[in-house]
Amino acid sequence: MSIRSKATAAVASVAAMTLFAGTALAASPGAPGAGDPYFPTYGNGGYDVSHYDIRLNYNPDGDQLSGTTTILAKATEDLTQFDLDFLLKVKSVRVNNVPTTFVSDNGELILTPRGGVRKGQDLTIVVTYADSPSTVKDRNGFTAWTKTPDGALAIGEPEIASWWFPSNDHPTDKATFDVNVAVPNGVQAISNGTFVGQTHQINGWTRWNWRSTKPQATYLTFLTIGKFEIRQGTTPSGQPYVNAYSERLGDNADAAKASIERTPEVIEFLSQNVGPYPFEAQGGIATPGLGYALENQTRPNYDTAFFRRGANTYVIAHELGHQWFGDSVSVHHWRDIWLNEGFASYLEWLWSEHIGEGTAQQNSDYTYDLYAADNPFWQVLPGDPGSDKVFDNAVYDRGALTLHALRVAVGDEKFFEILRTWTAEKKYSDATIEEFIALAERVSGQQLDQLFQTWLFTKGKPAQAPGRTADAAAKSLSVASAPAAEPKSRAKIQLTHELLGAHK
Repeated sequence: MSIRSKATAAVASVAAMTLFAGTALAASPGAPGAGDPYFPTYGNGGYDVSHYDIRLNYNPDGDQLSGTTTILAKATEDLTQFDLDFLLKVKSVRVNNVPTTFVSDNGELILTPRGGVRKGQDLTIVVTYADSPSTVKDRNGFTAWTKTPDGALAIGEPEIASWWFPSNDHPTDKATFDVNVAVPNGVQAISNGTFVGQTHQINGWTRWNWRSTKPQATYLTFLTIGKFEIRQGTTPSGQPYVNAYSERLGDNADAAKASIERTPEVIEFLSQNVGPYPFEAQGGIATPGLGYALENQTRPNYDTAFFRRGANTYVIAHELGHQWFGDSVSVHHWRDIWLNEGFASYLEWLWSEHIGEGTAQQNSDYTYDLYAADNPFWQVLPGDPGSDKVFDNAVYDRGALTLHALRVAVGDEKFFEILRTWTAEKKYSDATIEEFIALAERVSGQQLDQLFQTWLFTKGKPAQAPGRTADAAAKSLSVASAPAAEPKSRAKIQLTHELLGAHK
């Protein structure tokens, strides 16, 4: 572009902004939430994010986090102001290089760009901030940032971003990420995606650089800081992997390694059943202090407690199953959580069958018999559990039973076709339970309304376990009757689910 062309473009841009300023009354503030019935304050309206560039410094001594997040977005309506979800202390904000007025209000960072924003306008939002995240609490008095003896954990569901980067914090607005974090030498900073190298600084610090090139939800974006043994390499499929093991794992270290190092094998098995692995990298992290596991995109984090009874590949299968169900295909609203947890739990049953520790049918029979008809378990609806029971056992176990009921109804060939079609058609997007039901009916050619109504949306124990005879089902309704034989896999699956529910 010539100097004259640039000058002409600049004049046109100023004229456009002046015109918009004159018609500002036609615009309105962006919504302070994404419209999620369970969590109305999560996310925001009025814009769509395409990329986050997070560049931070973290000093474990004093839990001091500082730096800048640059957000690339596009306005989806004319705006007088819009919100970001963020809890830390903000120093400055610029929108399209112009200093911008802002107000922090109980987790909402409200921006008022000079002259407003037009629908379709590209936005570059730069937020500079500094705080001690572990001391910051949300409107419910909760902090999701965990300070550890050698670092910190920014890991959480359904939210964590607000404690370390400003965002549109809802799974319906995914983006790509660059995460670059400097820490003192001898400490590691680990995040999602591909490791793109270290930058050694003259002040005795090292910057760790990570890149996620596939659409990623904000809650799946993590930061794990501490002292780790890091193992890197290439999987048989040709993807880079990074596994990390805290130096504080103690006696559980070898069991953790014996589990997480099998990540490529588990992904290979799952890919055969549910479709190609959707992301650019693999791995896993084992650390104390987390209390649960989370399916962070490309690299789940696991608490050391999962490995206290030895190797546990069931939690690996569960979290890696989420790479398809939850990460690539995310919930449209948090009410759709069955699409995440029910599916990941069923993949544990498939893994059990694969390694010869109990078939999916045996796990289904045992799980159905485990809960008596008068157990409160049967009063929680996996298809609409309520905001206070998003991670209830019923979402996991009854959710898995629902999928086995579907498998029995349509047969193996159609069942796995449904799963593969779902992960292909909804790849990198979000979805609802109703969309899955419609797809299952389309692929199978069957009317399945009653099946899903019974297992997802009706309180009480269904009269018959999926795949079992009516006589056997009738016996299982008796509280005094003995349950089906316990599969060998059950103890590890039960431990896994007990710990997975620890963050609810």
